Amino acid sequence: MVIYVDADACPVPIREILFRAATKREIKLCMIANRLINHPRSPFIESVRVADGFDVADQEIVNRCEAGDIIISSDIPLAAEAIEKGAHVLSPRGELFTPENIRQRLNMRDFMDTMRSSGVHHGGPPPLSNRDKKEFADHLDRLLSRAK
Repeated sequence: MVIYVDADACPVPIREILFRAATKREIKLCMIANRLINHPRSPFIESVRVADGFDVADQEIVNRCEAGDIIISSDIPLAAEAIEKGAHVLSPRGELFTPENIRQRLNMRDFMDTMRSSGVHHGGPPPLSNRDKKEFADHLDRLLSRAK
């Protein structure tokens, strides 16, 4: 099992939780981004830099992931593709994407894209809260415990 992180958009506090989990549980953590991501020296943590471009990091994650891997991303199309391959997908805010909820999330994403294209601005997500960090850490712990 490998934990792949869509690292360009992953908040630093979430990365720190991941660094600790990978080291403690001796699980490979692969940070994929179009820039190098600083991380602690560990045989379990690596940073992979991909070329600049739309969805290049996402596609690299999809190409690498296998059934049973864990993907950390809030990108809904990436989550859908990873779920199709049998991976578990967790957002940095602690939301677990599943085969049961991913279609609804894709539909909502497409609806919001349509709204933005028509000039309706919704704003971005709220800042990452302590509750979000706890949700993330709890879900990650459950996924890692089930995998062992």
